[in-house]
Amino acid sequence: MATDQPAENTYLLDSESPTEMARLIHLDRFITKGMGGVLVGIADPKLFHDVLDLGCGPGGWVLDTAFTYPHMEVAGVDISRIMVDYANARARTQQLTNASFGVMNIAEPLDFPDASFDLVNARFLFGVLPRDSWGSFIAECTRILRPGGVLRLTELVEMGMSSSPALEQLCEVCCQALWRVGYGFSPNGRTLGMTHTIPWMMRHAGYTHMQQALHALEYSADCEAWADIYRNTEIAYIQSKPFIIKSGAISEEEYEQIYQQTLIEMHAPDFRGMWHYMTFWGNRPAASPES
Repeated sequence: MATDQPAENTYLLDSESPTEMARLIHLDRFITKGMGGVLVGIADPKLFHDVLDLGCGPGGWVLDTAFTYPHMEVAGVDISRIMVDYANARARTQQLTNASFGVMNIAEPLDFPDASFDLVNARFLFGVLPRDSWGSFIAECTRILRPGGVLRLTELVEMGMSSSPALEQLCEVCCQALWRVGYGFSPNGRTLGMTHTIPWMMRHAGYTHMQQALHALEYSADCEAWADIYRNTEIAYIQSKPFIIKSGAISEEEYEQIYQQTLIEMHAPDFRGMWHYMTFWGNRPAASPES
């Protein structure tokens, strides 16, 4: 597994920021909880021995999977040195000898031999992989999967739906910025455009027995998840500000006004919100489909 820091980083936020790492640790926890577990929908996880998480961040999914399924060897790779070091330290502290982590740029050819894994997992790569990289990314996932192995991808349906006009505007601006800099598959930048595209790309790559699951996480003011989503919103949009302003989607002054108004409106006692995200999985073909 690669250990040297890759030169080019396509992650739109600062991957070496301790603040971003803390946000991802928290995000991973409530996203997995909202999905109902690490491998919900997989018929028989006991069949998997070698498992890989791409863009693993601080390693939460890998560690949870390694703990839940001790028969598995679970690896995670990420472009961030600080996150990989943290994940390896957690694995040692938790005595999870079946969990390991390395530095790797998943936007480039993966440093693994052909047919190395039974399951390849990835979540929320909409801000990691430019749209032009997705075809080669899925091809690399296919290459490192064993015949019949499973590719499992989870992405947001939208940036969030809520009763807050400011938050709705902030989400729209973020989608527009992503689209302008070459991320997502929206035709006009009004949405992320991920969940209608991923199943098509997987089928086009020859994946069979395709399945999907929709996850809904309510974060209204009277819900337990409100504090989680509020904290994620507060930090994520501070972290996102430089690339959003640079994209030209909005001025810095307008952005700051909308951001502050969002935090105010999310504190309203009648605030209502919902996150929707989807998981897609299918089996690797025995041979690559002919072009």
